[in-house]
Amino acid sequence: MLTKSIAAGLAGTALLATVAFAQSPTATTDKAPTAATATTTTASGQWRTSKMDGLKVYNEANENIGTINDLLMDKSGDIKIAVIGVGGFLGLGEHLVAVPYEKLKFVNEAVAYTGTGAKPATTTTGAATGTEKTTTTTTAPAATTTSSTSKWYPDHAVFNASKDELKNMPEFKYSE
Repeated sequence: MLTKSIAAGLAGTALLATVAFAQSPTATTDKAPTAATATTTTASGQWRTSKMDGLKVYNEANENIGTINDLLMDKSGDIKIAVIGVGGFLGLGEHLVAVPYEKLKFVNEAVAYTGTGAKPATTTTGAATGTEKTTTTTTAPAATTTSSTSKWYPDHAVFNASKDELKNMPEFKYSE
């Protein structure tokens, strides 16, 4: 029984091999092959759209108002709409709104912290001479901003609206 199965398998393989060898090669034309051309070999100053997902969006008062969830483009490849997620926690209860892409302003520098949560570090130097004491106090900056042009994405986006204004906008839904 085993030999019959092996013989049948070999016969089937031989049959398929002859069909593959019997195929004629595709016809060739005398046209010159078209070479793929690249517009640039480097992409300095360009941003990857895959890195824009989750990018924080602030208003002009440096208040976090949401994150970019998606970028929608037209058939020519131009990005037309940014879908921003407002509110929610870990994506739950998030309100999606569509805003015109050209209304977003992208910034490479980090948002400067302006709050009073932590006391700035101070150093005091001085010398006591008799009853007089000379003191010099220096205060460390509350936050530092750094610019990185080597990243493939901006630090954040700015949209001129409050979180409440975005929540009151019509909810964006993907159509099937």
